[in-house]
Amino acid sequence: MEKIENATKEVLVDIVKLAQKRGMKGSDGGWKDFLSVYDKKVGISLSDPARRSPEALIAFLKTFTNADDLKFFGKVVETHASVEHIEKKADKLSPEQELVYKTVGHPQYAQNYSFPSYEEGWCVTKSRQKNKAMRSNKLVAVDCEMVLCVDGTDALVRVCVVDRDLQVKLDTLVKPDKAVADYRTHITGVTAKDLEHVTCSLKDVQESMMKLLARGTILVGHSLNNDLQALKVEHTRVIDTSLIFKFWSGSNFRRPSLNDLCKSILGYEVRKEGAPHDCLEDARAAMKLVLAKIEGGVDDTTPSTQNEVYEADAMKLLCHRIPISIPGEKLLEIIPGDFTVELKKPGGDKYSAFAVFKNKQEADEAFDGLDGDRLNDSSGRPQKLINFKLDSGVFGNLYVRKMVQDGDNVQVASNKRSSEDEIVTLPKKLKTELKELKTEPEELKMESKEIVKCNNCDIYVKEIESLKKIISERDQEISMLNNIIAKQVRKQYGL
Repeated sequence: MEKIENATKEVLVDIVKLAQKRGMKGSDGGWKDFLSVYDKKVGISLSDPARRSPEALIAFLKTFTNADDLKFFGKVVETHASVEHIEKKADKLSPEQELVYKTVGHPQYAQNYSFPSYEEGWCVTKSRQKNKAMRSNKLVAVDCEMVLCVDGTDALVRVCVVDRDLQVKLDTLVKPDKAVADYRTHITGVTAKDLEHVTCSLKDVQESMMKLLARGTILVGHSLNNDLQALKVEHTRVIDTSLIFKFWSGSNFRRPSLNDLCKSILGYEVRKEGAPHDCLEDARAAMKLVLAKIEGGVDDTTPSTQNEVYEADAMKLLCHRIPISIPGEKLLEIIPGDFTVELKKPGGDKYSAFAVFKNKQEADEAFDGLDGDRLNDSSGRPQKLINFKLDSGVFGNLYVRKMVQDGDNVQVASNKRSSEDEIVTLPKKLKTELKELKTEPEELKMESKEIVKCNNCDIYVKEIESLKKIISERDQEISMLNNIIAKQVRKQYGL
């Protein structure tokens, strides 16, 4: 506890946030329960740990007496300390080592990589700064798939490792050591039948990983903390591709998805929407991204692409980890606003559903109106953990997540043209403007067709995409203008 009391506010905030994320409770309950007792005047209305004083954070942490809880808090302090005491970059530091430092020096590193490695079943690789092996530039990349177990935890079901040359070093299915509630086949691609004759255990995989990570090998992955958590392996020499790239979304930096980076840097999609993950290809993609970063210069590769999404996605909220005992229509009691419920295929004791609103604004307002701490998922999309009580008296919780990141460039699909009786008699000036708006996109389309016919069409791919975007924007302008005209005409004639 002495280490915690002497920690900086940044460390204290991380500890409290992690305690919230893990659902940890002290003698006064969780963080919000504590605030209701500690500060009755303000209470949970100011629940963001970053906006609370260090004294309040320490007071909350002092309510914990369980030895494992205190060990975990100490682990977070140690992780922060290892970041703070990282040696300054040397002139001869290799690009690979530069990327390790960029990962470990990232503001989100301590919060994501503070593992409960003191617990039984974890493996920790040796980390000796004076060891020559710590200057190794050897790289291997990993990706894992996990299933949902009956007790609500995740279990490793497949692991793939490739080397710098993208050659397979490990590709195996893993038999979960607990009863499985949901194989998440739509994501993992794994079914119960696939595991019938599998004998490989988590311990077997850990032994293989420890051999691969010997002598200072650097481990590469995307949101690698999730893979290490599933493997129950702690390794300090890591490169996390979700942390080493600065990725723009609108006017803000955000943590990119693997698909974002592959499209922006490698020029291809690692997976199509709705398709299962390919564990092996995801590992290769992470390695390719690191090699591209090394070849392009550690500080030079900065994607500046906006994440474009359509309003059809932006007008939805994803409700996930809903208890199977709560029917989908009960979401109408939990989430504010006017929406319809679109159920996804249930699995195990949890399922997911979409709350579909009329537009993005109503979806945003409903999300903002939910009582819960605002967090981000691994791709940077905002979500909240919601505790609810139904009219029937049933308690529970679920996650509600936006389908887009803040700052995403939302593309609005063109609406149907207003009917002639809606536009009635138009002023000559407006008719001329409409005619210009309608004809220019057609001209652009003709230009696009001519470009496609060109023998060197690959050169003009980007130009074609730009023209398509202009067409979409013009369609939107036409639709908006028609709506404005229709409203003005109705107003003028008292319709």
